[in-house]
Amino acid sequence: MFSNQKHVFWQALILTIFIFSVGVAIGFLIENSRLGKINELYVNSEVELLDVRIQSEMLNANLINCDLAIEKNIKFADKVYDEAKLLGRYEDAQRFSEALVLQHKKYDLLRTMVWVNSIKLKEKCSPNYHNIIYIYQYTDPSIKKIAEQETFSKFLEELKIKEQDRILLLPIAGDIGGISIEALKEQFNITVLPTVIIDEKTKITDFAGLKQIENLLK
Repeated sequence: MFSNQKHVFWQALILTIFIFSVGVAIGFLIENSRLGKINELYVNSEVELLDVRIQSEMLNANLINCDLAIEKNIKFADKVYDEAKLLGRYEDAQRFSEALVLQHKKYDLLRTMVWVNSIKLKEKCSPNYHNIIYIYQYTDPSIKKIAEQETFSKFLEELKIKEQDRILLLPIAGDIGGISIEALKEQFNITVLPTVIIDEKTKITDFAGLKQIENLLK
């Protein structure tokens, strides 16, 4: 009888190890698949950003008009914003890894380049859209900070749906590193996260200020 119990124990142990190993393998494959998808999206966006920047140079050389440059810039910024939301969903669905953080940093730098390009475009063409840049805490936010940033994100997402092409909305992690991001934080004196910057002039850092954004867009 003791021998039978021992046999059952080893069978259960082997089955448990097998199921655990299969689960780990599946999780690894899913994570790699998501990272591969993120990298593919980034490469495509990087190529499109290069195209947008070439258009900016063509604009400076009077080879294209402002209307076309503005249209392409907003369209690309919207694409990058949608990919930022997709990246957020991937991050919510899996554990943080160095590879995922690196992909996030690459996207933040890309969005920063879009912002700088938009500033140059506004100086050249005086378009009627507004830059809204959402700088937030990415690394180890507290539960209170997570709730606060979810409120900011939800408000800005609803505003984007309402205003459409009247705003160019870009979320950028303010604590993930990068010389260019740190330089812009210093330029705009950003010391609190989250911070929303409207048209490189107005900064909003609290809930009360969010409601003022719509007035600033009028």
